Amino acid sequence: MLGTAVTLILAGGAVLVPGGAAAADEPGVVISEVYGGGGNSGATWRNDFVELGNAGAAAVGVDGWSVQYLPAQPGSGTRVQVTELSGEIAAGGRYLVQEGAGSGGSRDLPVADAEGGIAMAAGQGTVLLVAGTEPVTCRTAAACAADDAVVDMVGYGAAAVHETAPAPAGSNTLSVARDGELTDTDDNSADFTAGDPTPVNAAGETGPGDGGGGAPGPEQPGELRIHDIQGTTRVSPHSGQEVAGVPGVVTAVNPTGSARGFWFQDAEGDDDPRTSEALFVFTGSTTPDVAVGDEVLVTGRVAEYRPGDADMNHQSITQLTGAVWTVLSSGNDVPEAVELEPDTVPDAYAPDAGGDISGLGLRPDDYALDFWAAHEHMVVRVEDARVVGATDGYNALWVTTKPEQNASPRGGTVYGSYADANSGRLKIESLIPFAERPFPEADVGDELRGVTEGPLYYSQFGGYLLKATTLGEHVANGLERETTSRARDWELSVATYNVENLSPADDQSKFDRLAEGIVQNLRSPDIVNLEEIQDNSGPVNDGVVDADETLERLIAAIKDAGGPTYHWRQISPENNRDGGAPGGNIRNAFLFNPARTTFVDVPGGDATTGVEVTTENRRVGLSASPGRIAPQDAAWESSRKPLVGQFRFQGRDVFVVTNHFNSKGGDQPLYGTVQPPNRSSEQQRHAQAALVRDFVDELIAADPDANVLVVGDLNDFQFSRTLETLTADGGLYNPMTDLPAEERYNYLYDGNAQSLDHMLVSPRVEHRVRYDIVHVNAEFHDQTSDHDPQVLRFRPLSGDHKLDRREDNRYYRGNGHR
Repeated sequence: MLGTAVTLILAGGAVLVPGGAAAADEPGVVISEVYGGGGNSGATWRNDFVELGNAGAAAVGVDGWSVQYLPAQPGSGTRVQVTELSGEIAAGGRYLVQEGAGSGGSRDLPVADAEGGIAMAAGQGTVLLVAGTEPVTCRTAAACAADDAVVDMVGYGAAAVHETAPAPAGSNTLSVARDGELTDTDDNSADFTAGDPTPVNAAGETGPGDGGGGAPGPEQPGELRIHDIQGTTRVSPHSGQEVAGVPGVVTAVNPTGSARGFWFQDAEGDDDPRTSEALFVFTGSTTPDVAVGDEVLVTGRVAEYRPGDADMNHQSITQLTGAVWTVLSSGNDVPEAVELEPDTVPDAYAPDAGGDISGLGLRPDDYALDFWAAHEHMVVRVEDARVVGATDGYNALWVTTKPEQNASPRGGTVYGSYADANSGRLKIESLIPFAERPFPEADVGDELRGVTEGPLYYSQFGGYLLKATTLGEHVANGLERETTSRARDWELSVATYNVENLSPADDQSKFDRLAEGIVQNLRSPDIVNLEEIQDNSGPVNDGVVDADETLERLIAAIKDAGGPTYHWRQISPENNRDGGAPGGNIRNAFLFNPARTTFVDVPGGDATTGVEVTTENRRVGLSASPGRIAPQDAAWESSRKPLVGQFRFQGRDVFVVTNHFNSKGGDQPLYGTVQPPNRSSEQQRHAQAALVRDFVDELIAADPDANVLVVGDLNDFQFSRTLETLTADGGLYNPMTDLPAEERYNYLYDGNAQSLDHMLVSPRVEHRVRYDIVHVNAEFHDQTSDHDPQVLRFRPLSGDHKLDRREDNRYYRGNGHR
């Protein structure tokens, strides 16, 4: 929601309040769903529609407002189409705008609250909600965002006008819609998913036949059973067909959100391990009038709903839509749950098909993804499950059904290679009302003791998950945050820390907790390399690029926590050229303790000038310090540029390169239909690693004894080609590889403990390094950042080989330490 105007209901009626910062922060009316395939080939609904939703706590009047439509690529001569609105939208309510009709379709929309004749494109276009009826004059995303009359806009498919990035494409059978909470982050790609159209009007009506109302339900069982509909592949052999009188027992109800509905399961089945015996009946925004234990006959259309962006190739969910049902009896026993014991799910994760596995016959005894697909929607159970992914901000956590599978000493499951995705991981969400039982705030190593049970579902965020109707008792096992050992006086201590979009917009508590961690858990390192420092205005996209306020506020918090008064160095990027949240301008930065180490300042570094290695009087240096490595190379497009600095510790030069490589955004998921998944983002990281390696090789060629550190969020694993590029053939050394395999992690994603951040050193320093991953964030439900920091301590080489050997004998013994 752009938030340029909101409507407040006062004693005298509806009053339109002009836009402004305060107004923009208030939840209000948004576009909740857009469907342009009405009446097209294969469509169920005869008309296109736009659905509005009110996320606020008060009714909103829309007299004098309009819905307007732009084609995907508007030009100066494009005619804007306008549908005028009237009336009001209740708090939490919906408002249906009927648009143009096609020659196809079999169902009329619910009675519309406003009617127009716009023939919207099914796959791509832009819908705008406007506080006025004059056609907008904007034809670009920026111009429409700046138009005070535009309350909200949704660009879908290849639309040029959108918020941040467009929503996925619609189709003749798919609309794009927000979730039931009307989440609005001003990013259409994040807020909207493609799925079955679910029109709802202000009266809460969803059309004849939906939710068991309207048309009568079936009276006799039909020819097909659930296992016939599910079939032996991931896609139903009856997809798109109407099926009648399908029998089963209701096992669970989803009463909230935009994906309401119920699960029902055949109590008998066909004894074929490839065919699921359960289905989900999708009722959109209407809560179905059924209860667990109801014996039902269901008639509806078989649909394959594929969540998320099309490029992600998520598994599809077989479900019934537009359904009517008859309750034959109540209070029946729910079919017995499938027990998920340590040997139930295969160890192998997915077939190596070299492409899409959707049409392959399921092999549930061989592959985990096939096992889950063959039990889609069925009731499954896990007992005494250990938590391997802490509770997130959306009330979900991860457990393992295989407690011994790549277990970490702290209770997690470690991701150690592309060949082993840890098939025992399972996401847990709850169908139990929050007021009845709040979701547990669990850390890694905790336990859900007893039974956790419910239907197996699928989400674009994590893949297959258990929707719990019974949730085990949360038992906390007291995981503690780690504290590293102190550095010796003769050691330089260096840390790397991704502080997750730190800016002055954050609460002081985040600065204080980061400071406490740096001082107490990291023992106030001499140099702290920071990633994800945002500019002074944080996520506001206003052209500000400097970050002195962000850094000074963190330094002040560190001092207040009892730490040293750090100094900082950084280079401000060009506006919106380094990726991350638009307007945030994230960058890397150095903090250093001037009482322990000196920063060697060399002027000339800026956002676009590359740093070079220099040699003067046989002493190696930098053309600029701080400087950036090849900042105009295509490898750094929309990505952070490495920050290089020269430090001096006890008379010895140390060169530090802090990095934040290209993110993994856009990679296909482990749990998708393309196996093995395409890791498209790594190509850019490979190019970035090659540039950093070239720079390091140049430094070491100039001085083989150079003390070089390459640190930061490399966004890739210790076994990846990215890291191999930096370390192979006599390159940098990764001390993480000295740790036991079960301790090589500093980040958690989908229940996999993995390594994204690294601290690499020049090879001649290898035997002097003491390295520690300090677990303070990733395994905990209350995180200051999503990354764990790391600390490295070492005695820099002097360049005097005799002195260095004496120090080795005094301080070090081979590769060990005194």
